[in-house]
Amino acid sequence: MSLLNITKKKTLGKTNIALNLISYFMKGWRFSKYIPQNNGESPFEQLFKIFKELLYHTSGDISEALSWLTELDKTYDITTPEYGIADFIEDLKARGFIRDGEGKTGNVPTSKMEIALRKQALDDIFDQLKKSSRGQHNTNHSGSGDEMTSEIRPYEFGDNLDKISITDSLRNAHINHGIDQLHLTENDLQVHETFYQAQTSTVLMIDISHSMILYGEDRITPAKKVAMALSELIITRYPKDTLDIIVFGNDAWKVEIKDLPYLQVGPYHTNTVAGLDLAMEILRKRKNPNKQIMMITDGKPTCIKKGKKYYKNSFGLDKTILNRTLALAVKCRKMNIPITTFMIARDPYLVNFVDQFTKANNGKAFYSSLDGLGEFIFMDYKKNKRKKR
Repeated sequence: MSLLNITKKKTLGKTNIALNLISYFMKGWRFSKYIPQNNGESPFEQLFKIFKELLYHTSGDISEALSWLTELDKTYDITTPEYGIADFIEDLKARGFIRDGEGKTGNVPTSKMEIALRKQALDDIFDQLKKSSRGQHNTNHSGSGDEMTSEIRPYEFGDNLDKISITDSLRNAHINHGIDQLHLTENDLQVHETFYQAQTSTVLMIDISHSMILYGEDRITPAKKVAMALSELIITRYPKDTLDIIVFGNDAWKVEIKDLPYLQVGPYHTNTVAGLDLAMEILRKRKNPNKQIMMITDGKPTCIKKGKKYYKNSFGLDKTILNRTLALAVKCRKMNIPITTFMIARDPYLVNFVDQFTKANNGKAFYSSLDGLGEFIFMDYKKNKRKKR
């Protein structure tokens, strides 16, 4: 049940009363009461969807999320006399989503809750992705790869014997030599076609500067959802890949995947250079030939470090900061490290910076408003075309 559906339910209730009164005085067709569909979801499942959404906004604060849920219940009657908020809390504990905090007041999320948050983020943001097999990134080149396909071809010298299709080979032998006796030759052999699989090392950069909540716009919550969705996508669908996550404000540092729901904005400027430096340092240690950086930001770098001091300028695009940032984008391009930027803003001058940055790196950019994370504008500078995903 979405928050929109909760509002609709309240409105439909008033509409139903009017329809029932009209039907009472009408002859002919009688209108029955409208019963909203819950798609077979239990009361717990309906509340759980709302609760997870609230956790994104409260940075994993269980008490605050439950307080908001209680206020929603008072306003929109989202619970029933048979199943209330207290029942929901007991079910959260019984199902292992929350537990009593050790040395803390109230409840805290469990690892099961963290996984549930990442899965919902993936469903919400990348719902257009079709279910794919667990594996790696396919290339367009066939050969002695490690992933078999449904395609069959004749055996060639050098093919691995474990790729031979026994059923197809025996069928060829019977067709070519008869079924009276088994006679199998090299020309009868058929093998499964295979494809090379590319393992990828990814560094995910998340902007936690103050601008991510500036002017009353909550940009960090959408950023966290994108980060959790990307993390879940890589973990579940590309398990042989490596994923490192870093956050950047005045400086940059590594965080764990389990920490993503709890990220908060600090009183920081945006030191994109520090984030890129750390990302490149991490990727230098990775042996995979395929490396990439994914950066979630609101667009504008405002800080670099000169020696032990910070050089900061929040007004417009400072040339000194801009040049250092673009220089690293070019350096990443020369190291064959593409940068994909997820931009949680559409301000023209911010978009202009991301355009310059993406062109310098020959990478990609996804532009998203706060209301529509599911619809990205995909900028592919290698193919010089624009398309909507």
